[in-house]
Order: sequence, then structure tokens, then C-alpha cells
Amino acid sequence: MYYYIVMRSILSKFEYEDIFRMLDEVSPLDIDCGTLCNAACCSCAQDVLDDPEEALGIYLLPGEDKLYSHNEEWLVWDTCRARDYDFPKSWHGKVFFLTCKANCFCERELRPMQCRTFPLQPHIDEDGSLHLIYDTNELPYVCPLIEERDKYPLNEDFIKATFKAWKYLMREPKIADLIKMDSQYRIEDEDEIIIVY
Repeated sequence: MYYYIVMRSILSKFEYEDIFRMLDEVSPLDIDCGTLCNAACCSCAQDVLDDPEEALGIYLLPGEDKLYSHNEEWLVWDTCRARDYDFPKSWHGKVFFLTCKANCFCERELRPMQCRTFPLQPHIDEDGSLHLIYDTNELPYVCPLIEERDKYPLNEDFIKATFKAWKYLMREPKIADLIKMDSQYRIEDEDEIIIVY
């Protein structure tokens, strides 16, 4: 068992709660988008795959773990040292990685930040401006909100709330560093960048 120092964040639990509440009031579509893809995200949970190592999970942002007890029945918690993975140089200490258990009820009010804002992600262009773009990560499933974006346009209130949330989160220098690093990778890899906002 390894013990690492928890990465510090200038964002408080209350600030994260405010951001989560704001995003709880909006939704990408007027319907549950999981009905379009048969809840593809959940089908990548750890306990439904032949190889649990292939489970789809998400890293928490610095300080985001303050919202959790770390004993949630529906989550599998793992930790890693930031320096052992491709995180910004400003990241030191413990990074939390979560995967869901498919057979447990998902507490939607506790979905991690990056789940809440999917299929959008923050991107900083070469001029230094913050934008929201469609997620460019390689996914093990097809997301209709990305692949059929003309058929399923995102709600404007969701887009605006998501932009406001990421802009606020960038007050934390470590999160700003992550967004800058990911954006630079996209530019260097010549990913297709579709600006939404």
C-alpha cells in the first residue's frame, strides 16, 4: 500500500458544491441522453467487463475529492502519483481515479466534474482564449451527442453553464495548467477541434 500526499487545491469544498449545483440545473439535451446510446458510459463500468483493467474511469480534478466520503458504494477508488502519469509539472502528490460499478445506483448529484460537462471539454486556443469544444478523446463507444451533433444540438443553457464552470475552475492554477497542457496536445496532434462556445 502506497501513501501519497493529497494534492492541495485553492478551491474549497463549498466552491465545488456551488459549481455542481449550477450544473445540476442544466442538461445537454431535454431528454436523458443515455437513452440514445443505451447508457454507453455505464456499459464501460468495472464489473461488467471481461477485463476490469479496461474499465472507463475518470481522474478527479485537484480538490474535487473533498465532495466525497471515499466510501461510496457505487464507485471504485484508486490513486496514483501525479509524477508517474502525464499530468502537468505543477501536479504533485495523489491523484484520484474513479470507476463506476454498473450494478450500483449512480448518485447523479455526485458525478465528477468531467462527467457533468461531457461531451464538452475546455480548450485554450493559440491566442490564449478559453473555448468549449466537443470532446476529442478516443472513446470505447459512440456518443451520439458528438457523432450526430447536428441531429442533437446541445442546450444553450448547458453550454453557458459549462463554460462558466470551467472558467471558474481555472482560478485553480493546477486546473489551468491541465487545460493548457491538454489543449497544446490537441494542437500538436492536429485533432479536429470543433468550437462550441
